[in-house]
Amino acid sequence: MNKKGVTLIELIIVVAIIGILAMIGVPAYLGQQKGAARTEAYSNLQNLRLLEEQFFAENSDYTAAAGTCAANNDNIAAIRALLRGFNPGSGLSFSYCLEHDINLGGAAQVPCFRASAFGNTGTRVAGDTFRIDCNNNRTF
Repeated sequence: MNKKGVTLIELIIVVAIIGILAMIGVPAYLGQQKGAARTEAYSNLQNLRLLEEQFFAENSDYTAAAGTCAANNDNIAAIRALLRGFNPGSGLSFSYCLEHDINLGGAAQVPCFRASAFGNTGTRVAGDTFRIDCNNNRTF
């Protein structure tokens, strides 16, 4: 008699191999998603710095402070009232704010600004905070 089929041992080996591949692949995939979400903040903060520098070139001062610096605050309208070129899109993972004449290294630097991005709760980047200032010091 010619019996064809899959033995239990062959089936267990295949399931074990799939499990090992999943253990390697899933964390790598989630890390890539988190990195992609962080790119939103990096891009928008660099854009804010460029817009602030353009504003400074035209007005000899940086913009006023805008928004509440914390997660889950939609400050886009307040920032756009000062910097019309700021258009971060919709469905954001971060909340943004601008601070004016901030303390850098123990002393207030005037004029200066700091743009911050705070990861919103319920997103892959919850708890992340990134900043850039008038000296192009950045935390990313």
